[in-house]
Amino acid sequence: MGADAGPKIVVDGAEITRVRCPDVRYLMYGDRALVEPLLAAYPDLQAITEVRHTDKFITMEDKPAQAIRKGRDTSMWHAISAVQQGEADVVVSAGNTGALMAMAKIQLRTMRGVDRPAIAALWPTERGESVVLDVGANVDCDERQLVTFAIMGEAFARAVFGLQRPLVGVLNIGTEEVKGNEAVKAAAQILQDADLPIKFYGFVEGDDIGAGTVDVVVTDGFTGNVALKTAEGTARLISHYLSTAIRRSLFARIGYLLASGAFNVLRTKMDPRSVNGGVFLGLNGLVVKSHGGTDEMGMASAVELAHNMISHDLVEKIEQDVQHIYGTEDAEVPELRPANKEVSA
Repeated sequence: MGADAGPKIVVDGAEITRVRCPDVRYLMYGDRALVEPLLAAYPDLQAITEVRHTDKFITMEDKPAQAIRKGRDTSMWHAISAVQQGEADVVVSAGNTGALMAMAKIQLRTMRGVDRPAIAALWPTERGESVVLDVGANVDCDERQLVTFAIMGEAFARAVFGLQRPLVGVLNIGTEEVKGNEAVKAAAQILQDADLPIKFYGFVEGDDIGAGTVDVVVTDGFTGNVALKTAEGTARLISHYLSTAIRRSLFARIGYLLASGAFNVLRTKMDPRSVNGGVFLGLNGLVVKSHGGTDEMGMASAVELAHNMISHDLVEKIEQDVQHIYGTEDAEVPELRPANKEVSA
């Protein structure tokens, strides 16, 4: 109910995913009077979907505290509760990010050893894809939180990319050891010295993200979100430039027709909808956040990402790696200790 375009893009996206991932089943929470007529257009989707009615939902304008006060009668709360109670494997939402994180932390709670969850995004690169985290959940981070992000990110990369020891880098304003704030420099030192189940590359810069220099890019949520939105805006700008250039003359149109195959490939690779969806890592359950302004193709990508996370037992892998590094003695403020053995995938 909370997406910019309302429930239609959710239903249309679910139909796309039904075809691509035929084992998916849906619980949809929202106003039955709005959702069921949309489902009626897709009889096969309707057959695998249960609609649970609530006419209360979180808006994009609601602050997290306001969302919590609206509480247990909202569609977002019920959707998260389905995961917490084991009725669903994952919740996918295109609603208010802050409210989704706040409600997810209350219901699912963070894993033992994790202070703050992070939002991880798959990022298209010259080598394929990389994981970038955090892209919006935590504006300020200390070194321990950045190290925890690295641990969760490498588990994500091992699960999704099938890598034994993912290459991890810390995003910085330069690659020299003297550059960066104290948290970034301290996190890099810990990652360099500790015997973690990763290959630590060192510092990476903004242009290394698109180049695919590392498998996992670690940063705070402020920097990560700015980088994400900048990349999305740049992709749209390039698409606009190409479209304008193609329409400029008859010869340009002819050239476009001759090279239409290559342009189609480029359009697909630059389409931010194909990698829509950020995963909340560090919770005792799976939550995928879709961009609020996406369309049905973007929503389908988010649901497919959720399906992929379930298939790879992501929560279990992250929990194993966090406990392997931090131990279980102190759930609130665990101390980083060197690992003495590999963690198997």
